[in-house]
Amino acid sequence: MPLKNYGVLACKVIDRRREGAPDDTPHYQLHLTDDRGTHYRGAVNVLSQQAPSELLFLADDDFRHPVTAQLPPAGSGWTELPSRPGTASLDFIRGNLFAPESMRELPPDVAGPDNDLSDRLDHYIERAIGDPTAALYVFGERWGPERGKRDKVFDFEPGNGVHDIHMNQGSVGRFRPTNGVWQDGALILHFPAESRWAAVFLAFQSQAWHTDEQTGHPIETAPARPVRGEAAVRILAAMVNPRGPAPERETVTLINASPEPVDLQGWQLADKSDHMLPLPAEHVAAGATVVVEGGNGFALGNRGGAITLLDPSGLKVDGVSYTEAQARREGWTVSF
Repeated sequence: MPLKNYGVLACKVIDRRREGAPDDTPHYQLHLTDDRGTHYRGAVNVLSQQAPSELLFLADDDFRHPVTAQLPPAGSGWTELPSRPGTASLDFIRGNLFAPESMRELPPDVAGPDNDLSDRLDHYIERAIGDPTAALYVFGERWGPERGKRDKVFDFEPGNGVHDIHMNQGSVGRFRPTNGVWQDGALILHFPAESRWAAVFLAFQSQAWHTDEQTGHPIETAPARPVRGEAAVRILAAMVNPRGPAPERETVTLINASPEPVDLQGWQLADKSDHMLPLPAEHVAAGATVVVEGGNGFALGNRGGAITLLDPSGLKVDGVSYTEAQARREGWTVSF
């Protein structure tokens, strides 16, 4: 079954602690508090129990995505989230938060500066600790409060916290029962003094990047994690806020980046609410573009959104997102 209590913790980080060998399952531990003075521990995996052991990591120093506008107030504590699109819930595949092919493997903790997962986490967490205005959002599964039990790492009482702060779908073996869609974990940070968001995403190398729309289980016949530059057809741009009164003529521009023509028969676009738009059944020449007009319920909202390109088998080929700030400029095309 999916995670039992998925949500996001809006908090501040006041301390951190590394774990390494000889720990069986080392974590990067966070000591967190909310505005009510409640203490939590965030347990961030830095090593997989399932081979390959090194995690996949990606950090975005300038994270721009419509999900930031849907987050609860800074410091407000735990908020349970529904596992569905159109909410603050995260999905690494369907939410178009980042390009999966940009993730890289990192060891948990090795000698030397800035060369392992714990070092990279330090980069963001130490900045958040040193900035009194910084806010942290921890996505994952809640445990506790454990009445009468002290936290095993930071010694506060009652024990209380968030774990599964990583991708929570596409797993195999004994972790398969935790699979689900729209329930992925992550760290999102806000630095108000810089008007900037940052985000940290983690996944296990054993997890699949094409999963069932209902269960989050791996699609066995699908390819592994995408490789940079392999997609033939890509989303190039979108007119999300055309000039003139509603209904507006919203469009998405696709490009065939491959050296061969591509037949778009059976291909579809999906918006942030999973409304599908069949593409015109035409061949796109090598290097050519095609402009697809919205309709059939497919809509590009002016408060930010996502656009996903699906091939005839329903597998994701490309995905992008845009923010309310990008959509606010009437008549301007958003390029990706």
